[in-house]
Amino acid sequence: MRKLLLINPVGRISGGLLSRVSTFQPLGLAYLAALTPSGWDVKINDENFGQLPIEDADLVGITAFTSSVNRAYEIAQQYRQRGVKVVMGGIHASMMPDEALGYSDAVVVGEAESVWAKVIADFESGRMSGIYRGAQIDLGVRAVRPRRDLLDPRYVFHSVQTSRGCPFRCDFCSVTQYLGHTYRQRAPEDVLDELEQVPGRYIFFVDDNLVGYTAESRERARTLFDGMIRRGLSKRWWMQTSINSAEDEGLLRLAGRSGCLFALIGFESIAEDHLKDMKKGINLRIGVDNYRRVIRSFHRAGIGVVGSFIIGNDHESVRYYRQMARFLVSAGVDAVQLAILTPFPGSMLMERMKAEGRLTKTSFPQDWASYRLSYVVRSPVGVDADTIYRGDNYIKRHIYSFPRSQWRSLRSFVGIRNLVSYTAVHRFDRALKRSWKGAHYYGTYSSRLEEGTGKTEG
Repeated sequence: MRKLLLINPVGRISGGLLSRVSTFQPLGLAYLAALTPSGWDVKINDENFGQLPIEDADLVGITAFTSSVNRAYEIAQQYRQRGVKVVMGGIHASMMPDEALGYSDAVVVGEAESVWAKVIADFESGRMSGIYRGAQIDLGVRAVRPRRDLLDPRYVFHSVQTSRGCPFRCDFCSVTQYLGHTYRQRAPEDVLDELEQVPGRYIFFVDDNLVGYTAESRERARTLFDGMIRRGLSKRWWMQTSINSAEDEGLLRLAGRSGCLFALIGFESIAEDHLKDMKKGINLRIGVDNYRRVIRSFHRAGIGVVGSFIIGNDHESVRYYRQMARFLVSAGVDAVQLAILTPFPGSMLMERMKAEGRLTKTSFPQDWASYRLSYVVRSPVGVDADTIYRGDNYIKRHIYSFPRSQWRSLRSFVGIRNLVSYTAVHRFDRALKRSWKGAHYYGTYSSRLEEGTGKTEG
């Protein structure tokens, strides 16, 4: 029996699992395992729980994000030196197929499910090579279930995907380039059938936007949430969604009743000029002044809010960072995901930065390790990199300092009014705090910024 080894690499900088709460299963590998012919012995090696030794295999498949691709290339080279064929896929390889092909025997671009049978057949006949371009699959007729038995049981949340694609064109995002502009959805009953088979109680819906953007997608979400209640699934879950979900409070209440613990929402910025640059149309339509109302809508449904924000935009200032820090404490955001603006391969931001000669980290593939949302890898206009780092550190120290951290926690408890949801989002916030402590600049700047300058005190 031939052996297929599927690998989820983790870069050496991040060092593996920071929290079982905020790290997620490599669901794509589990789908490929399910599509592999029965004559193969399949294993998934997941480095989120520690780097693994090289082992015997006939074929190796590796997925990777941009930040971990150098580790993926390292693993690929080790296996190829042993004469083992390697195929690479995932979002980075899809955006940079020629680069990835230099470290592998074949590359799958796009959704691998549609071409995986051909990849295996070509390997078995000795002709697997080059680039395989996967088509966007019809999720409405999907029958295969991922091989969850091959995933590490130590994860808290089991990953489930119900949709793919995004009609928006956010400047910093490569999802539409990877999965397309069409929002493709699985039928609610199909998702419910899968949820009944998922072991454990905790679910992460990995969709970029579970609720979606149209009346049709909201109705699908409503049917899904109602079905979870009707079937008595008793799952606890969280999702990613846009701020427009707050416009349907009835839907949010149904989500809360079905077990929704918290939602990750892309607020991105509290400055309209930055939102315009990011092409965040929904945020602009609803308005920065209504962010607090959005948060209250989720809280009234007993759902916590993980707010995603991006700094490092052009023309930011120390005053802006101070305003951001105060907003995060006063607005009721339960957990904060703060990232530095990063031009990923496949994004419009990357193409523009390349055209303008504004990338500062260009020794690829080595410099991909810096494309991890905590480094300034471009030349910003109107603000220098050092000020961005200081601002990033200031915001994080501000929201976790005494007594602000305690005030945020109390405000969340009172706002959510659901002990289970509060506990879950609080644990997520602590996990994010631990991950920040591993950043390369953490602790090198004072917690105080002088008004109007990029200098620190103390």
